[in-house]
Amino acid sequence: MSESPGYPPATGVKLECNRSEDVMKNCLVVDDSSVIRKVARRILEGLEFKIAEAEDGEQALEACRRQMPDAVLLDWNMPRMDGYEFLRVLRRMPDGDRPKVVFCTSENDVAHIARALHAGANEYIMKPFDKEIVEAKFQEVGLI
Repeated sequence: MSESPGYPPATGVKLECNRSEDVMKNCLVVDDSSVIRKVARRILEGLEFKIAEAEDGEQALEACRRQMPDAVLLDWNMPRMDGYEFLRVLRRMPDGDRPKVVFCTSENDVAHIARALHAGANEYIMKPFDKEIVEAKFQEVGLI
């Protein structure tokens, strides 16, 4: 009987690599505008992210305590707790340094952006945004 050296015998098993929910990255979308959350959800689900939503920083912290996301798309101006304060608390939590945080804001002055990056944001995008902008920024920070 002749065997090929170095090769296991064929078993008829077909190996496939399918992307499943287990390997989908989680993104927390934090914005007080339901319209912005809906637009972001559609874009990010199209990029194969599993989405959770929060209306303000306090809700976002609760979501992070339940399950730390891989990514956070974060608004700056929100009631109860703004994005800046949320980010400062997040970065002090256990595993709070793990999520990639992309600030999403209508504020465009350099000092504002520098403050967000200094607080621990990985990147920022300006509102209004579209799929190409979100995809490019998420690629820049290594999420896709």
